[in-house]
Amino acid sequence: MPLPAADVPATQRLALDCRTLLDHRVGKGVCGCCGALRPRYKRLVDNIFPEDPEDGLVKANMEKLTFYALSAPEKLDRIGAYLSERLSRDVARHRYGYVCIAMEALDQLLMACHCQSINLFVESFLKMVRKLLESDKPNLQILGTNSFVKFANIEEDTPSYHRSYDFFVSRFSEMCHSNYEDPDIRTKIRMAGIKGLQGVVRKTVNDELQANIWDPQHMDKIVPSLLFNLQSGERTESRSPSPLQASEKEKESPVELTERCFRELLGRAAYGNIKNAVTPVLMHLDNHSLWEGKTFAVRCFKIIMYSIQSQHSHLVIQQLLGHLDANSKNSAKVRAGIVEVLLEAAAIAASGSVGPTVLEVFNTLLRQLRLSVDYELTGSYDGCTSIGTKIIKAHEERQLQEAVIRTIGSFANTLPTYQRSEVMLFIMGKIPVPGVNLTLPSTESEPEGTRMIQVMLLKSLVQVTAGFQTTNMLTALPSSFLEPLLSFSLTDDPEVRLLVLQILLSLIDRHDNRPKFSKISIISDISVLKLKVDKCSRQDNLFMKKHGQQLYRHIYLGCKEESSGQQHYETLYALLGLLSVELANEEVVVDLIRLALALQDLALSTDEGLPVYNRCAVHALAAAYLNLICQLTTIPAFCQHIHEVIEVRQKEGPYLLPEDVFIDYPKLPSSLEKVEGDVLFLQSKITEVLGGSGYNTERLATPYIPQYTDEDRLSKRKSIGETISLQVEVESRNSPEKEERTPAEEITFETLKNAIVDSVGMEEQERERRRQVVEKFQKAPFEEIAAHCGARATMLQSKLNQIFEITIREVTRKHPEQMPEPLQLIPYDAEESQLYSKLCLDDSTSKPGRPTEEIYFGCQYSESHSFSHDPYPMNR
Repeated sequence: MPLPAADVPATQRLALDCRTLLDHRVGKGVCGCCGALRPRYKRLVDNIFPEDPEDGLVKANMEKLTFYALSAPEKLDRIGAYLSERLSRDVARHRYGYVCIAMEALDQLLMACHCQSINLFVESFLKMVRKLLESDKPNLQILGTNSFVKFANIEEDTPSYHRSYDFFVSRFSEMCHSNYEDPDIRTKIRMAGIKGLQGVVRKTVNDELQANIWDPQHMDKIVPSLLFNLQSGERTESRSPSPLQASEKEKESPVELTERCFRELLGRAAYGNIKNAVTPVLMHLDNHSLWEGKTFAVRCFKIIMYSIQSQHSHLVIQQLLGHLDANSKNSAKVRAGIVEVLLEAAAIAASGSVGPTVLEVFNTLLRQLRLSVDYELTGSYDGCTSIGTKIIKAHEERQLQEAVIRTIGSFANTLPTYQRSEVMLFIMGKIPVPGVNLTLPSTESEPEGTRMIQVMLLKSLVQVTAGFQTTNMLTALPSSFLEPLLSFSLTDDPEVRLLVLQILLSLIDRHDNRPKFSKISIISDISVLKLKVDKCSRQDNLFMKKHGQQLYRHIYLGCKEESSGQQHYETLYALLGLLSVELANEEVVVDLIRLALALQDLALSTDEGLPVYNRCAVHALAAAYLNLICQLTTIPAFCQHIHEVIEVRQKEGPYLLPEDVFIDYPKLPSSLEKVEGDVLFLQSKITEVLGGSGYNTERLATPYIPQYTDEDRLSKRKSIGETISLQVEVESRNSPEKEERTPAEEITFETLKNAIVDSVGMEEQERERRRQVVEKFQKAPFEEIAAHCGARATMLQSKLNQIFEITIREVTRKHPEQMPEPLQLIPYDAEESQLYSKLCLDDSTSKPGRPTEEIYFGCQYSESHSFSHDPYPMNR
């Protein structure tokens, strides 16, 4: 206890001592009612309150209190405690005017004082705010919220280790869901709750000493409260005017404030917090069945994708994919809503990245596509057919399938070229081929299920390849992709064949020429099409040498299908046109002309049993293409012949031209038995005019005959007996020793049976032997290959030396001086030579500029030697 001054009277000294004692026991003594004995900080606090609360805070006395608090910061905690005591008493007595004055004084003290002892004052402040928020009076709740928001904007100098905001998160979230009777007051309360949550986030998000606001226990309250206010204002927002015309009241609506707060929350989310912020969004949409409407779900995730940092976009997409898997057995509307959100999210994430697990994204979407097909076929999610609801579910599943396909295309558009190529191969590997590979589980209705999966996956490929741009066709259409793709063009399903053709068009079209070939017509001057034609590159030439015959063959067989319609012929015409302007060199032009003439022969043939419409369509297709290619070659005599035939057809046979065939109601004759003479394009005439311009006349004079391969049997396009007979016919027509051949063996049922059984086994053995040879020369070290060839050469040399020794023994006995030296010969294996040369050719294409010469297993040939395979030189 401090000693009194010497000149102070005894009575006054006693009063001072009592005041000092009671100063440490606030509200505990009887001297509190005596103004002279009250502590100075209490007198300063009491002086800020006027007699009439309507007069407001006494500013002069408030300045004295602030100065005192700044000069004596150790008194701040007592000032706060005393203000809290007065406020609690005023609230209990309903003296709300004094409550407002007390909160105003607290706000001013908070703004002015930033000393180290501010924490104790803040505790009193938060206690008073909590008291106001617990009140059932809306005005007090709003008053407390406003004070808390002001406090949240203050950057404190010293951290707090023990402060908790759990109550404020819960209370502000509750205020966001207010259902007060008066709409205006309800709006104010909800806005106060939103501002309070915003204040909590600002106060805690950057303070490492505070409880983590990103914990699920907090996010599960904050995020749904914000979404509730977004959803409640969705209807009124559609009727509101534009932002430029909106009034100040509308600008401060709960919806606008909520969106701003939601964006701020997401913008502050770090990498590890994205999941905790997005999971409550997914749960809210699930609990309130908001996926089905799509609009609100899409809006929410647009806010999320635009608010978070771009490098975190793939985390949101991965959560959506996981949520889609979790709802695999939910209704089609729910899954379609999630897929639509994925579609929008992928479009927004295009500027960044869809993440490192690209194939996982497509694998999830393809799995959902397969499940949707299963559900559509069974009519139920558990495999049991539900009578009466199958049609509705099938309709919903089709909508889901279309949404998944669009989403696959949207994701693919965000990828670079090399990743899109990987996705194309990945999807192709998922397409089931009957009898070859079943990469997807069979459904209850296996043929129909397989066909539906084929169609859906091919539609996905159409989306992936749309807009695909590449400079190298060898990389855009590798053998591992092109060969299985072309195998589907031989199926009986017209929809599958059309999808295959659309994929080919997307990949081959590199200069946006495809729309110019959308309709088949006879164009007198193709300059009006404004075609973009570039010089064929070396890679394009290699591509056509490698795959050109495959493309010609499938075009020919596509025209041969009875189920082909107008769309098929238009797409085939577009494919021929794109090959002519994108990948054509002199050799390709010759092959395409031969193919067009072969199509004319196909239309003239009665052996194929094509309907009249198909034969007329093939005639019209060949005429339209020859009219196009003759103008591209710019050879006057060629153009003259084509135009003459077209003019004759316009007069005598308009049903042989596209203008009369590819219309809604074509005018066709009953039969095509008299198609001859001047209405036909003559191969001899075309060969003559093109030969005069330097084209290969020998090649032009050879009719085009498609080569039949294993694809015909795999596609079930023809029976095996038909395929064998066709192969025998082709071999007989192409063989130079045709007249020397013995008569063909009569084919009986036993012959076909033996051929089927024997050919399968022989083919497997031959395929395995060729695979082993290829694998040996691909993987074996050079020393082993050299030793193998050397051993065979040594053994042959030994045998030859023995033969020579026996043969010339008598000669050497009589004439020793004429003894020849042993001959050094290297064996030549024809099949191994061709395989090795193919490997060398494939390797040489990627290493241009090196010295080249043709080498076959140790046998070196000159450049003048001709070969039956690709004559390009290869690396040593």
